[in-house]
Amino acid sequence: MTQSSPADAASTASAKREAQRITLIGAALDGVLGVAKLVIGKLVGSQALIADGIHSLSDLVTDAFVLVATHYGRQAPDRSHPWGHERIETLGTLVLGSLLLAVAGAIGWEGILRSWELMFGSLTIPLPGALGIGIAIISLLGKEGIFRATLKVARKQKSKLLEANAWHSRSDALSTVAVLIGLIGTQLGASWLDGIAAVVVGVMVGKIGASLAWEASRELIDTALPREQQHAMRECLLSLPEVRGAHDLRSRTLAGRIVLEVHLLVAPRISVSEGHAIGHHAVALLKAEFPQLSDVLYHIDPEDDSHLGQANQASQAQPTLKQPLPLRSDIIAALEECWQQSPLWQARSGLTLHYVNHATTPADTDSSAPHVDILLELPGDATQAASETAQQCNHDADSRNASIAEMERLAAGLEWFGKLEIGVMSHIHQR
Repeated sequence: MTQSSPADAASTASAKREAQRITLIGAALDGVLGVAKLVIGKLVGSQALIADGIHSLSDLVTDAFVLVATHYGRQAPDRSHPWGHERIETLGTLVLGSLLLAVAGAIGWEGILRSWELMFGSLTIPLPGALGIGIAIISLLGKEGIFRATLKVARKQKSKLLEANAWHSRSDALSTVAVLIGLIGTQLGASWLDGIAAVVVGVMVGKIGASLAWEASRELIDTALPREQQHAMRECLLSLPEVRGAHDLRSRTLAGRIVLEVHLLVAPRISVSEGHAIGHHAVALLKAEFPQLSDVLYHIDPEDDSHLGQANQASQAQPTLKQPLPLRSDIIAALEECWQQSPLWQARSGLTLHYVNHATTPADTDSSAPHVDILLELPGDATQAASETAQQCNHDADSRNASIAEMERLAAGLEWFGKLEIGVMSHIHQR
């Protein structure tokens, strides 16, 4: 798993301050406009302006919610939350999207009732005059401005929470449009236009709220990236010559960033450290191509086990062996019992194990049974007795082959045993 660098931490802190700053500016604007519309609405006798003022003041609650979610959602990962706290922002986006749906319903329903009363009832609206229309225009321009500023920051940071709050500001601006149309219509003798405009605004706001709530819900249930993007990531990994295959690619999003898990198929007999190096290069290549990637967890496979994917795991055959292949300690104990009289075994300086077909294979695959190949390393310059054994093995092919054949015969009863190879190792002393 990749770790956050100091530069990443500084960038996160800067983005957090920028998000909080634009939210505080929006909150201040909501407060000023809300109070102004309440006062002027009361002076001119416009219930529409008073209701719009209450709507603006209610935005202070969502602004405070965004500030809290931004503060806690952008904290660094800790022991209890190793993936970070970004899902707090996702949850906030879901709440704001749902709130937009509620606001849309309220605006539309109020518009229907108001139009009915104005056209068929006894409801009358006093003339708002230039003061009432003027504050509505100022409010519209102010809310549209804060919408655009917040949306710019949201898209720069890829923050769905800020985007939801931006559209919440736009919903206030759109409701003010309905109020303004109603005020102008009232001034011209067609006050019923207020309700018609409110219904249209309600539909527009509801569409935005549903979209935000849907996207947040998909993220909360760990919906994968689109297939096209997953395919592009897999092709990027395969462009590295040392990567022979990439499978079990699983992805999810966390508040605008991508978390990825993948299995990388490499040559089966390379060292652990080389496999790890290949993984690091693969991650660097991915991040250069896909900047939204933040965490990549890779698993190095020496053999293709893609058939063991979660989608069809239940339908696969069981391993040929009833039990998993044994680990080093059990292998050494078993070989010691078989080869305790063998000079080559007693002279060994190292032992390398190669697990072949360790993964479960499908029943219709023509593949050898899972087994362990043994590379017995002999010293080139250790004790005199061991050195003589190694040199004899190295120079006398017949003796070496006879010894290997005898040792393989003695180990033939081991179900997991594959083949035996002998290598004479020269120790290189570094200064």
